[in-house]
Amino acid sequence: MTALTDRARGGAPVPDPFLPRPFVVRTARQDTRDTHTLELEPVDGGPLAFAAGQFTMMHAFGAGEVPISISGDPARPDRLVHTIRDVGAVTRALVHAVPGTVVGIRGPFGTGWEVSAGRGGDVVFVAGGIGLAPLRPAILEVCAARAEFGQVSLLYGARTPEDILFEDDLLVWSREHGIDVQVTVDNGQHAWRGRVGLVTQLVARARFAPESTLALVCGPEVMMRYAALALADRGIPKDRLRLSMERNMKCGVGLCGHCQLREFLLCVDGPVLTYDRLEPLMSRAEL
Repeated sequence: MTALTDRARGGAPVPDPFLPRPFVVRTARQDTRDTHTLELEPVDGGPLAFAAGQFTMMHAFGAGEVPISISGDPARPDRLVHTIRDVGAVTRALVHAVPGTVVGIRGPFGTGWEVSAGRGGDVVFVAGGIGLAPLRPAILEVCAARAEFGQVSLLYGARTPEDILFEDDLLVWSREHGIDVQVTVDNGQHAWRGRVGLVTQLVARARFAPESTLALVCGPEVMMRYAALALADRGIPKDRLRLSMERNMKCGVGLCGHCQLREFLLCVDGPVLTYDRLEPLMSRAEL
């Protein structure tokens, strides 16, 4: 929908969703061997409000465009943060962007985690690998209103100790905000003294009252399937169990059908969906 169309209907102007806004890279840091975090500011100065769980389409000029979840603080719309894993030509161009580089941003798009639904109860975050990045805005939202939530647990699994994201944040969330942070790795080297094993194995250790718990899960699809099963088996209602279905979006507005999951177009109906809607689809191969 164009700004002109919205004016004709009497609403406020809305930017063209297909026209990237220019953002400049202010800071860039390397988190792991293949993952970098970019902090961006809009060239035109206008903030980009977003909800925890949403994503943008990031455009590296001369390389192309990819969907990337927002990993920054929803309370800071003046600062857009993306954590990007180097997996192809476009992401490679983005992770090598230095301060001063201009990139294009479309969005934000998609559904959010709706963290407010967990107020008054317990919250469980389950993350696998870079799946911690889309959960980070929701964790920051909980930290900002920590007194309004009960027991909060973060169960995080990475491939190796070197692949653990946001190590400083993990310490802050645990020490300053009382979050029960549990980390495990698939492959621990000799110097690793932490847990080794699948993140789904941590579900049995987490403390929460199932009937009043909000569970948010993000990671590889097979990990989310088994994590959701484990959380549901512990009694969390399936409509309070939310997963982020990270499939490859192309348009961001539900036109191309590239991200279709049966009746869902994940760029508009998702990426965050409740498990009661996803359960029958996640057990079907090649959907």
